[in-house]
Amino acid sequence: MALVAVSSINVALPSISQTLGATDTDLQWVLSGYALTFGISLVPAGRAGDVLGRGRLFVIGLLVFSLASLACGLAPDPQVLNVSRFVQGVGAGLYNPQTMGMIQQYWRGMERARAFALFGTVVAVSVAVGPLLAGSVIEVLGPEVGWRATFFINFPAGLLGCALALRWFPFETERRRRAAKQAAMEARRTGTPALLRERIDLDPVGAVLLALAVLCVMLPFMSDGGGLVWLLLAAGVALLVLWVRWERLYRRRGRAPMVDLTLFSFPSFSHGTAVAGSFFLGSTSIFVVVAIYMQNGLGASALETGLIGLPNAVVSAFASIRAGRHALTRGRTIVIRSLCFVLVGLALSVVVAVLIERYGIAFWWLALPLMLCGVGQGGLGSANQTLSLEDVPTRYGGTAGGVKSTAERIGTAIGNAMITGVFFAVVGADAWQAGFAAGFAAVAVCLLLSLAIALRDRRVSGEGRAVVSVS
Repeated sequence: MALVAVSSINVALPSISQTLGATDTDLQWVLSGYALTFGISLVPAGRAGDVLGRGRLFVIGLLVFSLASLACGLAPDPQVLNVSRFVQGVGAGLYNPQTMGMIQQYWRGMERARAFALFGTVVAVSVAVGPLLAGSVIEVLGPEVGWRATFFINFPAGLLGCALALRWFPFETERRRRAAKQAAMEARRTGTPALLRERIDLDPVGAVLLALAVLCVMLPFMSDGGGLVWLLLAAGVALLVLWVRWERLYRRRGRAPMVDLTLFSFPSFSHGTAVAGSFFLGSTSIFVVVAIYMQNGLGASALETGLIGLPNAVVSAFASIRAGRHALTRGRTIVIRSLCFVLVGLALSVVVAVLIERYGIAFWWLALPLMLCGVGQGGLGSANQTLSLEDVPTRYGGTAGGVKSTAERIGTAIGNAMITGVFFAVVGADAWQAGFAAGFAAVAVCLLLSLAIALRDRRVSGEGRAVVSVS
């Protein structure tokens, strides 16, 4: 649901503009506001889940998301819609890292790899199915009711998710209360109250510093900041440096920092996070470029634009499950091959776009190279997710998941701004095929960066040598 809310909105924007009279700035914030609060919330929410209980934070976050979705669908004007999208992003940020934290906590070995494979399947399918879902609903119900229905769907689904979470997820409230009481008694007996404080320490200063840093880094790529762009980026870098110093100082004081920076001493986590961030820098813009090209350049409907990504979603699901079976033995090789699949798919998509313009072939042929991209997207998501958290201690599962997801959200924000900027800079006077090619070339550059990081990760881990010796 969190990722469908990201990808489906691209198809719904024309209908929102038509029915609410939204300006370009309003529409920009419909896109950006959700992503911004989503990205800011992830790491603090992951830390809170680690400390207070992941099941509880999941239910709270999903309930907030569901109620905000209802408010989005009922919005009478663009201002109410954007405020509701802000709240929706907070809800998504609260519950998203709890999933990875619970998988990290309750599974080991191949079982964990299979769980992350299923999780990766959901991620891959959600991103691709979002435009299809929105396009279908708008096609059936019309623009006035259709875009509202895309938000209404989340409300009953979210309530069902809360009910199932309450039934299935582990809630440790009583156990934690008893443990806290015992810790308090022990602290009074031994005169070491710092032990108690560490159990419930959420590091509010660290949370605020990181939230402000992420805000300053993401905001320039989400709106027209004018002359403030470089000032915001500089402030973001300065705040990140200040946050790192604070976390180190906090740890030296014997407290529990929001993010234990020793996480980055695990090469699997630091490399996996870098691969994910650079991959999302390019890959999440693929269907943004496709949607603009098809609807504005080729005159396709919202439903046709959604359908073009359906084969991508199907093969992504199968690739994710298959990659999960081999993530622990050939994971880094899978990541590298997956990136190559996406790069080949991008190149062939440009070839199809040229054939559409020169020979008038049907735009449905785009589905075939986008399927290759789906093979890579599903395989990489599953394998890299497993590898990234392989060595992370279970008590940091939610925090680590939040850090990785934040890198992905920042990559998405920067990539969407950069790649759509390249697209529109080249389009000019109806040169849609040239803009499509330029946009996909920019995506390829980002994926080549991800490929370079993945190759270095394999060299450091020695996995390539191990695979050769086994075979």
